[in-house]
Amino acid sequence: MNKTLLALLLLPFALRAELKLPAIISDHMVLQQKQANPIWGWDTPGTKVSVSFSGKDYTGTAGSDGKWTIKLAPQTANATPQVMTVTGTSKREIQDILIGEVWMCSGQSNMGFTLVEDWNGDLEAAATDLPALRLVTIPLVGTQDLQTDYKGGENSKWRAATPATSLRFSAVGFLFGRYIQQILHVPVGLINNAWGGSSAEAWVRRTSLQEDPRFKLLMERTVKQENTLLSEKGKADFEKVVADWKVAAAKAKADKLPAPRQPDDYLRGNHRPGNIFAGVVYPTLGYGIKGVIWYQGEANAGQAYEYKSLFPFLIEQWRKEQGQGDFPFYWVQLADYQAEKPNPGDSSWAELREAQTQTMKLPNTGQAVIIDLGEGNNIHPRNKHDVAARLVRWALVKDYGLKMPYRSPEYKSMAVNGNKVTITLDLFGSTTLRPFDVAEARGFAVCGEDKKWYWAKGKITGKDQVEVWSDEVAAPIAVRYAWADNPVFNLFSNEGLPVTPFRTDDFRMVTQPK
Repeated sequence: MNKTLLALLLLPFALRAELKLPAIISDHMVLQQKQANPIWGWDTPGTKVSVSFSGKDYTGTAGSDGKWTIKLAPQTANATPQVMTVTGTSKREIQDILIGEVWMCSGQSNMGFTLVEDWNGDLEAAATDLPALRLVTIPLVGTQDLQTDYKGGENSKWRAATPATSLRFSAVGFLFGRYIQQILHVPVGLINNAWGGSSAEAWVRRTSLQEDPRFKLLMERTVKQENTLLSEKGKADFEKVVADWKVAAAKAKADKLPAPRQPDDYLRGNHRPGNIFAGVVYPTLGYGIKGVIWYQGEANAGQAYEYKSLFPFLIEQWRKEQGQGDFPFYWVQLADYQAEKPNPGDSSWAELREAQTQTMKLPNTGQAVIIDLGEGNNIHPRNKHDVAARLVRWALVKDYGLKMPYRSPEYKSMAVNGNKVTITLDLFGSTTLRPFDVAEARGFAVCGEDKKWYWAKGKITGKDQVEVWSDEVAAPIAVRYAWADNPVFNLFSNEGLPVTPFRTDDFRMVTQPK
């Protein structure tokens, strides 16, 4: 077959080539104000592409892979719907575009927890008719192959917040965004990509983890598990587990009982390093955002020592990948959970909280402390309103210039005098400490050289100081506060923000590999 004949045969396919835009760039979207936002898509290689928006024209060219990218000039917030026209081998018009503040809502199930599940979710949704608040949920795809786009149902398209659309959106994300929209009076866009039960390592590009020696053990565990599951025996074992589950699920349905949980597929799931980054984060990478709110950590509690490096690494990598500098990144610290322990001691959940607190060493980061909002027998506490309220304070103060309390008190220093220890806290502008319910400050434990912990009595001795002691410890060397899976404590700032859990010791962590 000669080249001329081949070209004629392929001509109909070339003529059918069309401009393609990613799903995230679509009708009803919100563009981030005051920054140059990328608009991208695909077309026949070499095609000249033009974008017209808000009275300005932009041009670009599809590369050898067909991808083109154009950056829009920065604009201020605008609640008047606008149309964007994109022209290449074909033409697309994107309708009803607003300009305002865009936040990504990421993490695991407590971020994915929908508004309808909140204690007052039905009321919150019923009171919602906010055309300037837009919502989109990214489909959950776990893969090692970088996905350039995503496909999904109605929830995966930009939609205005209404009583119907709000109910199935992230409760924390929705309430966070609604505060910003109603306080600042600008459009707000919320991108929900939370995946229940997900591990932090799944949210990071795999090659980045492989290249960092701090995660050598993590990647060795990963490769070992992959080799096991990809073996013939591993495949057969998983097929049997799935088959057994299908039988059990069918029986449960026949008996009108809840279906058993579907078996986890590690290879395509939410724990394998890189899986969520490739399948969920990468398809929207580059879409202009103001910042990220994050609610995750439960899945990594058993590896809190590793999380001390992994969590800040995740933030740094996301900022590098997004290419917007050190954008704001605010997270929710782990809530109180599980049974209350009668004696003080070690706790993996407390160590994970410490890792989260220490991550605030990174610029433009912040933490909402919620150790008073959890439920001991429910890993998904239903009061998400107060969680969102504490989280949004960070954004309102640090990013939007409001003046209000926003940061929980944190440990500052200690001084030992005999058998008593004076703890000084940083109140971050609060007037004083406030013990809840009773005058005694509760939640403290002390130890001596034997490293045996005893509950301590506490007394507020100044606006930012607490004196603690135990009759069992004559010469205390260290103090811990709210150091438990489900701590019993009662210290708050005068404005109602709980004191951040802390320890003054540097004893070996129980989650530290041996």
